[in-house]
Amino acid sequence: MIPRHISSYLVRLATRFPVLTLTGPRQSGKTTLLRHLFKDHRYVNLENLDIRAEAEEDPRGFLRRHAEGVVLDEVQRVPALFSYVQSMVDESGEMGRYILSGSLNFLLMSSVSQSLAGRAAVLHLLPFSIGELPPESSVSLDQRLLLGGYPPLYDRQLKAGEFYPSYLETYVERDVRGLRNIGNLSLFRKFLMLCAGRSGQLLNLTALGNEVGVDHKTIESWISVLEAGFLVYRLPPYHRSWNKRVVKQPKLIFLDTGVLCAILGIRGESDLRTHPLRGAVFESWVVSEALKYQMNRGLRPTLFFWRDHSGHEIDLLMEEAGRARAIEIKSGETVVSSWLEGLKWLQKVAGDQLGAAAVVHGGERSTKRKDLEVISWRKAQSAFA
Repeated sequence: MIPRHISSYLVRLATRFPVLTLTGPRQSGKTTLLRHLFKDHRYVNLENLDIRAEAEEDPRGFLRRHAEGVVLDEVQRVPALFSYVQSMVDESGEMGRYILSGSLNFLLMSSVSQSLAGRAAVLHLLPFSIGELPPESSVSLDQRLLLGGYPPLYDRQLKAGEFYPSYLETYVERDVRGLRNIGNLSLFRKFLMLCAGRSGQLLNLTALGNEVGVDHKTIESWISVLEAGFLVYRLPPYHRSWNKRVVKQPKLIFLDTGVLCAILGIRGESDLRTHPLRGAVFESWVVSEALKYQMNRGLRPTLFFWRDHSGHEIDLLMEEAGRARAIEIKSGETVVSSWLEGLKWLQKVAGDQLGAAAVVHGGERSTKRKDLEVISWRKAQSAFA
C-alpha cells in the first residue's frame, strides 16, 4: 500500500475524539487506509443490503454488537445510526470507538453536524497527491495530468481509458440519482461536460443554465451534487480588498485531472499537449494539490484567488496566520518575465499582508528571480509549505 500523508492525523485524532469521520470520493482509498490503520476495529460495509437492513431494524443492538470498535463504511446509507452513535459515545466516553466513512460528503456531513457536533473529528481523503506518489523522472507532466490521482491506476496499473469511463458512469448512475431526483441523466451529462469546459473559469450559474437549458437554481443544485461527490471545488475570491473593483464569483475547479481529461475527451498525451484547455487542466491540478496539502494535514482549506476588473489576477492565494501566500500557475516550460508581473504588482499593493510568492510551472527546472520562487511542477507541494 502506498503510504498516505493523512495517516498520522487520523491515528492521532482517533485518540482524542470518540468518533472519527473520513470522507472522500469513491475509490480514493478510504477503505484500504482505514482497514490498514485500525486493524483492531471490525469492518462493516453498509452498502451490503443484509447488513444495512440489520442496522436499520435494530440500530442500538447493531452498534452494541460492535462495541469493541468498528469501521462503518458508507455510513450515510443509514442516517438514523448517527443519533444512536451519539448516545453510545456519550455513555462510554471512549475515544476512537467509531470510525465512520462515506463517499457522499453532503449527506454525511449533514448528519454529522446534526448529531455528532463536538464528538466527531472530520477529515477528507482525496486521491493521491504528487507528494505521495514515488518520484518518477520518466513520467511527463502530460502523463501525470492524464492519469490523475485515483489509487486503482497505481495499485492495479489500470490505464486512464480503462478506469475513468466506468468510474464516471457509476458516479452518474449511483451517486447522482442518490442525491437528486434527476430524471434526465443525459441533460446532467451535458451539464457535466459544460462544467469541464469551464474548469479554472469564473462560475456563472445563469450563463451555464442557459447553455444547459435549465434555470440557475437547478444549476446551483447540480453543482452541489458535484461537490458532494468530490468532483469539483468552488475556489472563492479572496475576502480582503486590495482594490474595490474585484470579482465576486468563485472559480470552478475539477479536483482530479484524470476525471477532467476523461470528460473533455482527451485520451492521449498528444491530445492534451495541443488542447486549448491544457492550461486550465494544469491550473486545476495545482489547486487540487494545494487542497490535498491542507486536507492531508487536517487543516481547514484556506484557498482563494484574486481578480479585479482592471486585469490583475493571481491564480491561487493560501491564507496563513493573517497573511496570504501568492501562487501563479503557468503550464509552459520556458520561464518568461511576464509571469512575474502579477506577483510584483501584488507585492506593492498588499505590502506586509503578503507572505511568500511563487510561480508553479510546467517545466523541469526550479529557480529564483530576486525574492520570487519559480518552482517545477514536480516540486509543486514545496510551494505550499
